[in-house]
Amino acid sequence: MKPALIDALLDVHARACSAGHGNRTAVYEAACQRLGMSRATLLRKIKEVTVKPERQRRSDAGDVSLSREEALLISALVMDSLRKNAKRLLAIGEAVEILRANGEIRADRIDPATGECMPLSVSAITRALRAYRLHPDQLLRPAPHVELRSKHPNQVWQIDASMCVLYYLKASESGLQVMERDKFYKNKPANLARIAADRVWSYEVTDHYSGAIFVNYVMGAESASNLAESFILATQQRGSDPFYGVPYILMMDMGSANTSGQFKNLARRLRVELIAHAPGNARATGQVENARNLIERSFESGLRLKPVADLDGLNAAVRRWATWYNASKIHSRHGKTRFDAWMEIRPEQLRLVDGALARELLTHEPEGRKVTGTLTVPFRGREYDVSAIPRVMVGETLMVSYNPYQPGCAVIVDTDAAGNELLHTVSEVERVAGGFRADAPVIGETFVRHADTVADTHRKLVERVAMDAETDEEAAAKRKARGASFGGRIDPTKVIDATPVPTYLPRRGTELTPVTTTASAVPDRILNAFEVASALLRRGVELTAERHGQIAAWYPDGVPETELDNLQHRLTVRAGLRVVGGE
Repeated sequence: MKPALIDALLDVHARACSAGHGNRTAVYEAACQRLGMSRATLLRKIKEVTVKPERQRRSDAGDVSLSREEALLISALVMDSLRKNAKRLLAIGEAVEILRANGEIRADRIDPATGECMPLSVSAITRALRAYRLHPDQLLRPAPHVELRSKHPNQVWQIDASMCVLYYLKASESGLQVMERDKFYKNKPANLARIAADRVWSYEVTDHYSGAIFVNYVMGAESASNLAESFILATQQRGSDPFYGVPYILMMDMGSANTSGQFKNLARRLRVELIAHAPGNARATGQVENARNLIERSFESGLRLKPVADLDGLNAAVRRWATWYNASKIHSRHGKTRFDAWMEIRPEQLRLVDGALARELLTHEPEGRKVTGTLTVPFRGREYDVSAIPRVMVGETLMVSYNPYQPGCAVIVDTDAAGNELLHTVSEVERVAGGFRADAPVIGETFVRHADTVADTHRKLVERVAMDAETDEEAAAKRKARGASFGGRIDPTKVIDATPVPTYLPRRGTELTPVTTTASAVPDRILNAFEVASALLRRGVELTAERHGQIAAWYPDGVPETELDNLQHRLTVRAGLRVVGGE
């Protein structure tokens, strides 16, 4: 606006103010003719170059007749009727009527002129609620939040799963389909269940420092396997995309898939700290929530124009979009592209893991291995030196697992006094020619012994106590001299002397009566003809056919063994006697 016009307008405004009420019309009409503009234009331009005087504040401004207690009841009833989407089912006026009818509030005032008690209007009650900061609009305002900071790229990632409500993939149809409201809205669950397995979900991963975005589409629903696979894919290098590696902290919601034992095991083995925000506090992962909005607006909106046929095609398209978006769009916080900010990462901050090993770590549990005499443990066909592990002892069982970041090392899983998991990195034992350890001392050149283990230290301590010695050498000398343990002050029989033994009364017994037994007669053994002949021949008796006939006649049933002497006498002595006749 030109200075001359501004001066003219200020002059018209001054003359109109001095003309008084009812006389300003003539001043404005004369100015319109002189300046060649309409009355509306004239008044608008005068308003632009003048300052409107501040309106005088009412003397009773800010005064309310509604008590705070009644305001609390009204606000509580209205807020209690809220739905989950913050829609109010009960208006303030209706809440006042209900509370008045129930005798809970009066909500009235006294007219100072007449002294009459008059009910407060809804507008007056509304003003009172605002004055007390109890109006539902005020109570529904978001709570303040704290801005969080990350130190470097890959320190903190955020991950979230989203159900793509607009699209689903059907192999038998023409690829990506739009979920039409007439077919799939909430009151037709049968139609929705029919395509449940074909619905497309996406996992969004963002780097908190740079804002870099990674997207992976999956089929079916949110699950631990889909979460793990999407996270592992995000950690792997992908062509020209520089955003990869393993984060130190992963923020997510409290979904059952996110907090499953399988995914927690993977995070623990990769040394990733999981931070799950409280239910209802989605702002904690607001960056990844915003990434979902960017994907819907910048990428998924174009799928109507260029649909894809399958899941692989969808993921290839979104990876191409993410690379373009991260490399070209300026982030409002740091004023750089997301990839430019991510490239500030230093080598010691970029942790790399092989995808196949990461998938194995999903279900891998540390394995128990016994410490050998050389302070090593075997694990998966290799041998690892554990001599540097605190409190290690030969024969002890250590829990061994993979080291995802150092291929030639393993991890010993231990716990501290508070029960927190501790991870100790141990190196593989290197072998040289002859199968010897590369770090073993050479005979005749060097001599090295292991540092004392806990068992060694305690064993020496116990020996010094037992031998009542101050040093190990003194204990060894006393042991060699066969000195008494504990300086001879411990008497092992003292416990016998110190224990009172009661005097026991003798018990009455019962005399035993000897039992006599009569031996039963053993029948003679009967010898057959062969046994008889053999026995007689041993006794020197010559046997003839005649004598055999006599034996058979005398003993037709066999000869008793006790009759052998008598039989010998009859065959020899009595057979030689002759009868002598007298004259």
